[in-house]
Amino acid sequence: MAWIVLVVSGVLEAVWATALGKSEGFSRLTPSIVFGVALIASMGGLAYAMRELPVGTSYAVWVGIGATLTVVYAMVTGAESASLVKVVCIMAIVGGVIGLKLAH
Repeated sequence: MAWIVLVVSGVLEAVWATALGKSEGFSRLTPSIVFGVALIASMGGLAYAMRELPVGTSYAVWVGIGATLTVVYAMVTGAESASLVKVVCIMAIVGGVIGLKLAH
């Protein structure tokens, strides 16, 4: 159960990171609210997962999922350019997250 919560929390990290960018310095209400709700839920889930999983592994997996999804979303929506180097680096992050899960 801790792994499922951790993965969902990582997804929520991407949500709050994206909403933070769209809030334009908290000047737009809806993205600011999405940021706050997703941040609290993401941190709460990370804290819950850390009750059963090692801190280092939990944090690395959480950040890896969040960073990967944030960059992929930005590239898919055209907010950020895509390149072979970026795709290879994202694949390295995903490989590292999978490796941490398998090593646990």
